[in-house]
Amino acid sequence: MRIALGVEYDGSAYQGFQLQEGVPSIQGCLEEAVSSIAAAGIRLICAGRTDTGVHATGQVVHFDCPEGTTRPLHAWIRGVNTKLPPDIAVRWAREVPEDFHARFSAFERIYRYIIWNGPARCAVMSRGVSDYSGRPLDHEAMDQGAAFLLGERDFTSFRSSQCQSRSPFRNVHSARVIRRGDFVILEIAANAFLHHMVRNIAGSLLEVGLGRKEPAWIQELLEIRDRNQAGPTGLPGGLYLVHVSYPDRFGIPEVPLGPLWLE
Repeated sequence: MRIALGVEYDGSAYQGFQLQEGVPSIQGCLEEAVSSIAAAGIRLICAGRTDTGVHATGQVVHFDCPEGTTRPLHAWIRGVNTKLPPDIAVRWAREVPEDFHARFSAFERIYRYIIWNGPARCAVMSRGVSDYSGRPLDHEAMDQGAAFLLGERDFTSFRSSQCQSRSPFRNVHSARVIRRGDFVILEIAANAFLHHMVRNIAGSLLEVGLGRKEPAWIQELLEIRDRNQAGPTGLPGGLYLVHVSYPDRFGIPEVPLGPLWLE
């Protein structure tokens, strides 16, 4: 039996999703909790390996139950949650076909980069935003810049030097920048993302929002394919994996995009 889980987490205290020896990880906490409920060792596969300090409200993972292990679906939610720290939670559970794969079955991922742009710094949500307080951002110019990202493009200028992907090409389905009060939100959907791609895009769009560059600079960066010419990497605390899309036949639930306090 294969089970899929929808997971959310505050990644501030973790060295990313992926299991790493000697450091706290989301995968490590989840596998320990799920293994406890299954009474057997469980290894999880995720839709996207978020980096150090990055959050998720729409992460999807799957695992295979050992032969003979049966649990009601609510056990994979409420039971697992009793074994998790407060900053990680399972939101839903589904039994899925054996050919479902959290990573390879996905055809779209959506990230949000949340910027606090109030007159003074944010305290209550300080770990969940990238703080650009006191410097008014032109979100409309940022949105114009984001429009140049659409389509299948070479994103060399926005990939980390440590990126291990064999190809710099990704297909961006949508990209927009909106304002909700003192929050400026970059929302970007693509078939997949390169290492640090969203944070590097955010850093360059912030240069546009601060008036240092024109929106068309984003197009120039795509064309020159040089990471050194783009803006700095955005801080990790504002980045959220908010949704992963799968073919309907897998029955993966549609949940509101997070962070929910921005809806």
